[in-house]
Amino acid sequence: MRFTACVVSCLLSSAAFAADVNETPLAVKIVPAFTEVTFTGWEPDVNGKPSPLRPILLTNLGDGSNRLCVPQQQGQIHVFENKAGAQDTKVFLDISKKVTYKDNQNEEGFLGMAFHPKFKENGRFFAFYSPSDAPLTTVISGFRTVKDDRTKGDPASEEVLFRFERPYWNHDGGTICFGPDGMLYIVIGDGGAGNDPHNNAQNLQTLLGKILRIDVDRKEGNKPYGIPKDNPFVGVSAPGPGGEKKPPLVNPEIYAYGLRNVWRLSFDRATGQGWVADVGQNLWEEINLLEKGGNYGWNLRESKHVFTPAGNGTISGLIDPIWEYHHDIGKSITGGHVYRGKEVPELTGYYVYADYVSGKVWALNYDAKTKSVVENRPIQHDMPSFPVISFGEDEAGEVYLTTVAANGKGIYKFAKK
Repeated sequence: MRFTACVVSCLLSSAAFAADVNETPLAVKIVPAFTEVTFTGWEPDVNGKPSPLRPILLTNLGDGSNRLCVPQQQGQIHVFENKAGAQDTKVFLDISKKVTYKDNQNEEGFLGMAFHPKFKENGRFFAFYSPSDAPLTTVISGFRTVKDDRTKGDPASEEVLFRFERPYWNHDGGTICFGPDGMLYIVIGDGGAGNDPHNNAQNLQTLLGKILRIDVDRKEGNKPYGIPKDNPFVGVSAPGPGGEKKPPLVNPEIYAYGLRNVWRLSFDRATGQGWVADVGQNLWEEINLLEKGGNYGWNLRESKHVFTPAGNGTISGLIDPIWEYHHDIGKSITGGHVYRGKEVPELTGYYVYADYVSGKVWALNYDAKTKSVVENRPIQHDMPSFPVISFGEDEAGEVYLTTVAANGKGIYKFAKK
């Protein structure tokens, strides 16, 4: 859902990666999940127009209840029991009146959600959305559940952590998730259009084109959150546009930069490694490993390839992706998770991901010792169209896929063949 065409050409190929990568199909299939679930309040037709379900995310509450949470991009958040035969959802929170979503601007809306690691005790959760009260704006907020009731979110409890404007409607980013360190990571796109025309991704004085890292368990100064002391740009200066003697400080929230439009960031629950899937523009989609202070090259480079003249060897220290694929294969990566469940042992340790445009799904095996991908194996399916918009995990580490669904049945899972 995050593709912008352009005309700049790139010459190198993915042959730069290991030539002996195993790309034979994996003995795993994709099957519908929760086929009896009905999303409360959702209607397939609104005012005579089709209104497909848009399950923008699937996550769990992490409270031992085994419940699943599935927000719609329009701003309704649904919860249901993770069991065979589950039926009607319960609306956990409805902020659809606060959220703007339009089919012709489908990179806006309710885009991300994360439950506090101690949600069972404190009832806190966080949301990333495009507000209806202002155009071209991003809001990241904290909420709490209704007092003494962990089954309902309280819309009146909202505390805004960030609110900032964007130059364009696309490339919003949207992932928020807690890392193994208990910090909240926030993914912000480069601000939109093509080519990153304002050079936001390389500018450390803006939050656009970045991954942020904050501490939501304390407040600092006039901020409703704290800055982790080990963030890479705390107290760091950057040259001002006019060569000022006292250059402005880099935004201390920044953890990594040089990103176009990450869709999605996740952490391997076994190793703690962060996985970053960045949507390309002209020719390349890429997968990166999250590194503290890392510069991933956009818009100097697209994946491993020179994008602007300034990216032709003049900048040192740019981080290469561990994997890329050409637009002959797919045109908009949807990042997933490293599988750590029990139901499909054939997937254990593989990073599963998909392409929104081509509908292809893969399982990638990365060898951390040799720092190379050794397998990138297709997971075949028989769906004629399979636009995977997101992935998610339940409490046990089982991984699910979500798609736009006219029939309201947009959740899938992996199974043995």
